[in-house]
This record gives sequence, structure tokens and C-alpha cells, in this order.
Amino acid sequence: MEFEAIIGLEIHVQLKTCSKMFCGCANVTGRAPNTVVCPVCLGYPGALPVMNAEAVRLTVQAGLLLNCRINLFSKWDRKNYFYPDQAKNYQISQYDQPLCLGGSVGISVDGTEREVRLTRIHLEEDVAKNIHFESSSGVDFNRAGTPLMEIVTEPDLHSADEAYAFLQALKQILAYGEISDCNLEEGNVRCDINCSVRPVGQRELGVKTEIKNMNSFKGVHRALSYEIERQKRVLSGGGTIVQETRRWDDVAGMTQSMRSKEYAHDYRYFPEPDLVPVELTEAQVESWGATLPELPAARRRRFVEAYGLPDYDAGVLVAEKRIADFYEEVAQACGNYKAASNWVMGETMRALSEANMEVDASPLRAEALAGLIQLVDQKTLNMPAAKEVFQVLFTEGGEPKAIVEARGLAQVSDSGELEGFVEQVLEAHPQSVEAYRGGKANAIQHLMGQVMRLSRGKANPQVVLDLLRSRLDG
Repeated sequence: MEFEAIIGLEIHVQLKTCSKMFCGCANVTGRAPNTVVCPVCLGYPGALPVMNAEAVRLTVQAGLLLNCRINLFSKWDRKNYFYPDQAKNYQISQYDQPLCLGGSVGISVDGTEREVRLTRIHLEEDVAKNIHFESSSGVDFNRAGTPLMEIVTEPDLHSADEAYAFLQALKQILAYGEISDCNLEEGNVRCDINCSVRPVGQRELGVKTEIKNMNSFKGVHRALSYEIERQKRVLSGGGTIVQETRRWDDVAGMTQSMRSKEYAHDYRYFPEPDLVPVELTEAQVESWGATLPELPAARRRRFVEAYGLPDYDAGVLVAEKRIADFYEEVAQACGNYKAASNWVMGETMRALSEANMEVDASPLRAEALAGLIQLVDQKTLNMPAAKEVFQVLFTEGGEPKAIVEARGLAQVSDSGELEGFVEQVLEAHPQSVEAYRGGKANAIQHLMGQVMRLSRGKANPQVVLDLLRSRLDG
């Protein structure tokens, strides 16, 4: 029997705010355990929450970026459960009246584009972090109370590849909107997976399992690949799937049963008595929407149409907003759009990766890179010299023309000046001369290399090639 997978995701995204959701503690990571806490996020009796208005704005803006309908009236609810990571034994969340409803995210898999529907986006507080040692466990409450946006999809995904593409597209949109840092290593984005399989053609959904707290997109892909095949094997063997929560063991490469899956009524939701509802106005939502950036997909299309870039180049450049912004500055300053793309995708991104640095933190300025490209276009520099200048610009900054003058890197194109180098090389390498005249055309490359060496890399390669051919073919 042939089966198909039905997948829904619940993505938890920490918001980029200065303080926590319901108290004044700083929203930071990397501090010593239990040092960024107060009576509110520690759940002390009598400590009252105060809503972070900036978190509401960011959630609404995320909803606008994702084509959601914004609820002008929403409320807070208590989600009751008893785990060590929640000191007050309930989490302040939103249940039946969230901030955002509906929405969608476009994905592309194997050349096929389609929309993945969203159910809702609601705002809540994050919980503490359980830390497990060899013979004991601890709880770090620094994370408790961090503003957390939960994005819930419809069961519209059907493979691990589609889930991975969705998460990448979502991350890109949220990073563009500066909703979140989306740093997976710091836990800014985590994901719960709901997965079931059913016979192809059956309309009724199969029994689902939930895989909790996935903190990498590759992990989601691996976990889904395993879980889908596991459920198919169980059903093909005549077994039944149990609705349960499972954990992903990345080392073993398999999911393992944790506990039976809770239902909504198990959480005993009821309205939060210590917080008033959130009431927005149309004008407020419109003003927040007016500040939103161009979305990655639209920017990619514009790069192709306005700058004449190949689809591949445009996709690479818009993957990160800061790189896309940097490229546009370079392209508009130098006027050579494809060369700008090559330099940003090649030397710039390589250097940034090696230095583990963001482009706006490096000494390299867009105007300087544009100036370097213009020097190459004007044949003032050849490519080896240009790469040497780039390295200086990246590590020290400065102006390309000044660096060229200080290091004597200007390209030599005067044929009279280069003829002497050509003569020396032809006399010193008679075997390569004979090989070329004997029909081995590639032998001229060796001769060119020798001329470039004598000129310390400053000779214009095209002029050298023309001079060599003139002498050898004459």
C-alpha cells in the first residue's frame, strides 16, 4: 500500500526586544544561569505581569509579512501544566483569540512553487531551560519570560524537503523584517513537528505523533525522514500508530517515545486575570505595516529584472538582508551589476565566512568595493592585483586607488614596456616555443605565466597574449 505524509509545524520564535514579555529583565543570551531573573519570571506569588508593547508590535508585523489577518482585539490566557521549566505552573499564552489568523508562506521544492497555509500566530512567554548533567538536572530561568511568537501551520506539508524549505523561507522573512535574530544556535527558533501518514487517496487524517523541541532545520529534516518511514513500516506491518510525543535522538538517528500526547483540554485554558486584553486600531496596524521591508521573494525578482542577474545570483544575494543591501550599494555605485554580484558572492562572502563576520561589521565599505570594480573595468588593475587590493580593503579598509598607488599595483598595458618581458621569456623557454609551434596551443599559457611573473603580476594579460601570438605565429 502506498502512503503519503501529512505534516504540520509549530514554530517558536523569540522576538527581538530589549526586555522580557511581562517584566523588565533584559532579553539577552549567554549570561550565567539564573542571573537575568526577577520575581515575575521566577513565578513568585503576588508578582504581577506587565505586557511588553514592543512584542505585540513585532508579532503584528510578522503577521503582516506573512499575509495574516490581524485581530484588533485579542486576549491572554493561562495554559496550565506542571513541568520544572515553568515555576508558576502555568504559561501566559493566547488560545482562542490570538493576534494573527491565517496567512501563508511560499516555498519552492524541485522547481515547484506553492503556498503553505498558516493557522495562526500567537504571542506567549518562553519557559526556562532544563539542563541535564550526568547524575542530576538543573533549571536556568534566564530564558523564562522571553517574548515568544508561535506560528502554527495547517497540515499542508508532505515531505521532509518541504518542511525544510518552509522553515528556510520563514526564517528569511522574519530576519528581513527584523522580527527576530533567528539564531538557531542561541535557540531563537525552535520547532515542534506533527506528523502522520495515511493511504494515498484517503481523506481522513492518520493518527499523528509530535516531535518536540527541534532546534535545527537539518534536525527537522532528519527527524521527519525517519518518522515518516517508521509510521509507514508500522502500518504496513498491520500495526497502529499511537498519538504520543516523541523525542529526536540525533546521535542514534531515530525518534523515541516520551509520553502520551496532551490535548488542548488537558491544559485547562482560561483567561489570564492579571492582564487586560490587547486592543489595537486600524491606524496603528497600518502605521506598523508602512515600515515593513521588501520581502525576499519580491527582492529576488527585482534583482533579476532590474539588474539582469541570473536567478541563481539573485537567490544567493537576497538570502541574507545585509548582503542584499550591501550588493545594491555596490551595484548602484559601480554600474556593473554582474561584476558586483561576482565580487559580493565570491571574494566578499568567502572572506566573511573565513572571518566569521557580518558584512556590516567588516572594514570593507560598499563604495570601496565599487571603486575596485571600476578600476578593473578601466583595466587599471588585473584580477590578481585586484584580489590583493580587496584583501587590504577587507582587513584594513581604505580607498582602492590609494592602495594601488602605494603598492605599485597598476596594470601595465603599454606594449612597448611589455615587449622586453616577452623577449626574455621566449629566449629562456625554447621548449615551450617549439611545443606551441608544433601544435600544442596550451603551451602559450606557460609562457604567459612567465611574463606575468617577470612583471610581478602587473602586466595586462590580454596585451601579453597578443604580443606572444604575434611573435610565435609570425
